[in-house]
Amino acid sequence: MKAMLTLKVNGRELSGEAPNNMHLGDFLRHVLGLTGTHIGCEHGVCGSCTVIVDGQPVRACLMLARQAQGATIETVEGLAHDGQLSVLQAAFRNHHALQCGFCTPGMLMTLTAFLRDVPNPSEEAIREAISGNICRCTGYQGIVEAALAVATPQEASTS
Repeated sequence: MKAMLTLKVNGRELSGEAPNNMHLGDFLRHVLGLTGTHIGCEHGVCGSCTVIVDGQPVRACLMLARQAQGATIETVEGLAHDGQLSVLQAAFRNHHALQCGFCTPGMLMTLTAFLRDVPNPSEEAIREAISGNICRCTGYQGIVEAALAVATPQEASTS
């Protein structure tokens, strides 16, 4: 069986038909044509397919497309605006936080959601936040440095 789904993706209302057993990642890629969401392990282990659903990072390979009916979804395609990279994307570039690029969309989406909730994290907190995203190329240091570079500095207290 198939169902017609309507989602708000990157600020636009998009619709498409999906079989009941289609995962959100496949729906985004194959039905909506948003191929920035990468499908790696298909078991929720690698984090490459992470998107933001109603403000929360979600593994798109573990969520059925029909579960996202009516949801607000952000994908890596929605990070740049008017041809300008987001601050985090630019920091990834500046800190050499990507090599092959396969994990990059999932890392960006995980960190985007995390930095919204924790605008001034420690290095340890960033490493914990991305602990569910596997990168085989970078050694993670550039990714952590990029996240630290965009973190909001805490106000210095005057005592």
